[in-house]
Amino acid sequence: MHPKTLDHVAMWVADRDPIADLLTENVGMHVIDRTDAFTLVGSDARRGKLTLFAAEGPRARGALAHVALRVNDLEAALERLPEELPVERPRPGEAYFDVREGLRLGLVEGPTDVDYDLDHAALFSARPRETAEEYERLGFEPAEPGPSGAPRVEVGGAYVEFHEGEPGDPDRPLLNHLAVLVDSAEDHIEEARDTGIEIDNVVDAPNTYAVFLWGPERVRVEYVEHKPTFSLT
Repeated sequence: MHPKTLDHVAMWVADRDPIADLLTENVGMHVIDRTDAFTLVGSDARRGKLTLFAAEGPRARGALAHVALRVNDLEAALERLPEELPVERPRPGEAYFDVREGLRLGLVEGPTDVDYDLDHAALFSARPRETAEEYERLGFEPAEPGPSGAPRVEVGGAYVEFHEGEPGDPDRPLLNHLAVLVDSAEDHIEEARDTGIEIDNVVDAPNTYAVFLWGPERVRVEYVEHKPTFSLT
């Protein structure tokens, strides 16, 4: 397994437009693509993004603790948020706020070529250290704990960290999947079969080719290849 970057975090939400509006009006993102099934938002189509899939509500938070975006200037980013939005500041250089339907976002200050790129996705895990080690089998690199102290793994300068908590198995979870960019999805299909990693499905879309694998604690991980036709802006 050879993921290059954390490409996007995908959620199921019952009402995606208000979430997309907040992200585009106050969080430095724009709508990259919108279909009947999903809205894709990000500050750069080739960097970390969020995908909002339309689904029936209500959604259960399940495994997803939060998604954090990296910015060069945290105070400037906070000034863009609505004044009435409650913001928590647990540590210097970090801020977190609840959006809708259980989705919690964070802003983390750190050097970045593109503001609002993905810094990390935080997942609840019943056994955080063991889960982090299991993600290495999926091609994620081991990493030292971040400011929260939670175990984490790294891919292309972004992280997945594991917070103590019960992810459960809700019928309508908030988290759809984590996605990592790869050079060849077909190679990862073959490797998953060779190593016994469970394949959920394979999707051949107009701009991408992807395989979805079942990771630890039933979190889906997408290995997505950008086709030469990939031209989102």
